[in-house]
Parts: sequence; structure tokens; C-alpha cells
Amino acid sequence: MLSWVVTFLIIALIAGVLGFGGIAGASVEIAKAIFFIAVILFLVSAVVGLVRGRSNI
Repeated sequence: MLSWVVTFLIIALIAGVLGFGGIAGASVEIAKAIFFIAVILFLVSAVVGLVRGRSNI
């Protein structure tokens, strides 16, 4: 998922250099949204892992 963030940021950089402001802005917004979704999923999985603990099965 974080590879998508890097991909969209690279697209935004290239589009910004070439003068495509709309595409660059949209790519940055998509990258930010995916990044925050990834962070939230990581935090949720960390909390669930801590709550469940380790089983000795």
C-alpha cells in the first residue's frame, strides 16, 4: 500500500515539473489519503495484536 503512495508522489512530482498542476494536486491528495489509510490500518492491527496477545497453541 505504501508503494502506491510513492507511485502517486512520483507522478505528482513529474506532473508538477511538466506544468500539469491539476494532475499534480490530485496525485498528492490521493497519496495523502492512501498514506493515512495505511497508518490507520497499521494502528488498528497493532492494537488488535496487543489486545489478543500471544497464544501458546
